Amino acid sequence: MCFYFGGSLLATCGRDKTVWIWEVMPGNEFECIQVLQGHTQDVKMVEWHPTMDILFSCSYDNTVKVWWSDDADGDWSCVQTLGESSNGHSSTVWSLAFNAKGDKLVTCSDDLTMKIWEADIIRMQSGDGYAPWNHLCTLSGYHDRTIFSVHWSREAIIASGAADDAVRLFVESKDGSMNGSSYQLLLKKEKAHDMDVNSVQWCPGEKRLLASASDDGTIKIWELGTLP
Repeated sequence: MCFYFGGSLLATCGRDKTVWIWEVMPGNEFECIQVLQGHTQDVKMVEWHPTMDILFSCSYDNTVKVWWSDDADGDWSCVQTLGESSNGHSSTVWSLAFNAKGDKLVTCSDDLTMKIWEADIIRMQSGDGYAPWNHLCTLSGYHDRTIFSVHWSREAIIASGAADDAVRLFVESKDGSMNGSSYQLLLKKEKAHDMDVNSVQWCPGEKRLLASASDDGTIKIWELGTLP
């Protein structure tokens, strides 16, 4: 589940293949205002864009769906599907996260890859309609089992946690590439836990703190020192 950044909406998802949008009412009541259908398998995660009225959902059907409300009635509809045909994932998409600016998105999957996407949010913020998310690059070969979780820090560091018990950190390459953006491994922690790492989350404050949770029953807090 995920609260809208303004606090007025809550999105939930489940194994029934649907996404529910709830409006926060007086007295701490919640009213379902729409049920979104489109995924063909369990929905694993929902996430609101950090600055705009756009909802993202990722699923066991190997896709990420983008939901957008652009009419007077406030109805939400799927405006884009990030799937294998658009350089998307070939297996379950477990998690997604935005950078601080909100113009980039990272997704992770059972296919052992992470993918970076980008959109023209200035166009959308100006009211000039929806701008599609485009694939920038794929990070592969860094985990050898399912990648369950990704999270982007305010300093643009991507953390990943996987079933190989490891945590990895990535940053955008300063060298760039001829084909656009590229990302490189910053740090790696083998055996960060004794079992699968199923969640990683950066602290939103000033300190470079990263929390990781695992099937071993523990939560660990890591502090990143001076960047290499």
